[in-house]
Amino acid sequence: MKKYLLLFIIAVFAMSCSKKVEVKGKITGGSPLERIEFIEASGVATLPLANIGLKNDGTFSGTFEVPKSGMYVVSYGGKQNLIYLKSGQTLNISGNGATFPMEYVITGDAKKNNDFFMATQKYLTNYAQGVNMNELMMKDENTFIKGVQKVEADINKNIDENVKKFNPDKEIINWKKNDVASTLLSIMTQYQLRQQQMSGNPSFKSSKAFTDYENKLQENKDVMVKENPVYRQYLLTKMSPDFQKYAEAKSKGKTDVTTSELFAEYLKSKKDLSQTAKDYLLAFVMAQSDIHPTTPEKTIEKIKKIIDEDIKDATIKSDLKKIQFAINGFKVGEPAPEASLVKQDDKSYNLSENKGKPYMITFYASWNPYIGEATVPVLKEVVNFYKSKMNFVFVNVDDTKEQFVKTSNSLLKGITGVNVYGKGGLDSDIAKKYGVYGFKLPCFIIVDKDGKIASKPFFNLGDPELVTVLDKQTGLTAPKVDPRVQLQPGMSIDPSAVQPAPEQPANPQPAPTK
Repeated sequence: MKKYLLLFIIAVFAMSCSKKVEVKGKITGGSPLERIEFIEASGVATLPLANIGLKNDGTFSGTFEVPKSGMYVVSYGGKQNLIYLKSGQTLNISGNGATFPMEYVITGDAKKNNDFFMATQKYLTNYAQGVNMNELMMKDENTFIKGVQKVEADINKNIDENVKKFNPDKEIINWKKNDVASTLLSIMTQYQLRQQQMSGNPSFKSSKAFTDYENKLQENKDVMVKENPVYRQYLLTKMSPDFQKYAEAKSKGKTDVTTSELFAEYLKSKKDLSQTAKDYLLAFVMAQSDIHPTTPEKTIEKIKKIIDEDIKDATIKSDLKKIQFAINGFKVGEPAPEASLVKQDDKSYNLSENKGKPYMITFYASWNPYIGEATVPVLKEVVNFYKSKMNFVFVNVDDTKEQFVKTSNSLLKGITGVNVYGKGGLDSDIAKKYGVYGFKLPCFIIVDKDGKIASKPFFNLGDPELVTVLDKQTGLTAPKVDPRVQLQPGMSIDPSAVQPAPEQPANPQPAPTK
């Protein structure tokens, strides 16, 4: 009996410590070409945690690790909404393909928290329609403060009413109240900047009553800066005029200084900010300004140094390194890592089999909308021109091997090269080692004859820089292409896909739960 009791206790403990979330459901009228993604809303420039496909009948399922309990962004078909997830729970979510995830129904153990959240969101949408914020912004300071305080009281009253109705967890109640406070602080900053402009006095300062109310709204500032991106934006807006003056003075006469460098130095003088706040704000600025596909190699190295030296939080440091790698890829000259790959006949395949000859790795999936209509026709031309001097490896990251076989046989039929599959798709060994995510597909990486990385990731086969790399590796000279012609439309990576997740939709319209 004691043995079984012990096993039960161990099982319960393991479940409570699990960071995994199981998600399943159905999107009526959904398309297998669309993917469901989950992103941590409070993270810094967060990458997708899960990329889940739909079956033909609209059902889907998957399991992924969440860093912590809290707010996450769920996206599908170009639309996004917020959802509250707890470690170790099962999320049952469903909706209609035309409106999901702006409207959804949740059942199971994630229901009460999200019912509470959706009810408060619905109230905010209706409440906002009855508040003339532009008129309030025109009032004198005392009237403005009273107006904002009334808004706060009305919203918090509704929150308290929904707490009694849905009995949500304490964490989401606190998050919601901090989110309201962050939004009100942002409104107050807009008012303050407007008042300063109208006064014409650069040294304009708000009254003590205004400042006291600001301080009251951010009594939980360290929690807010960790959990509420709106609060980070508020802090950045507050310090923006001061930073602009600092940046202008420090960058005068310099041509290669980056925004991240300037902001990192600026933060060192801000004694009123906690290290936690500095880490989150610096991470936000780096992701917005200096981590993108066109970042020069010199800047990439500068960013790496700032991450190592100025970011103190281990999680933020790790997340930023993952993002930088996902966007900028390997450093040219690094060995191309091996990974688990199989052919259609289940025989294993090693990338090192190409040693002695340069090769191009192409990552693709059947559900990517550009692969068939835009990529394959250009890919055929590229392969036909360079195949005498280099090899081509086509790595499929579909969800199943069956889909890989079907896709490679149809899309890549007649194109010279090796067709291989990364078991697990975007969760595969090769996808993780090469930093491959849904927003990067299709992408292309060149490896030299010695098995070393010879290029950054490319997302457009018509990129002149890619042609230059191919020419250099093969000794061939490709025909010149008019740079005004885009050979692969829509293939430039969207940096917003990996930058801070949106705090919340402007007009969320969640469906009532059943």
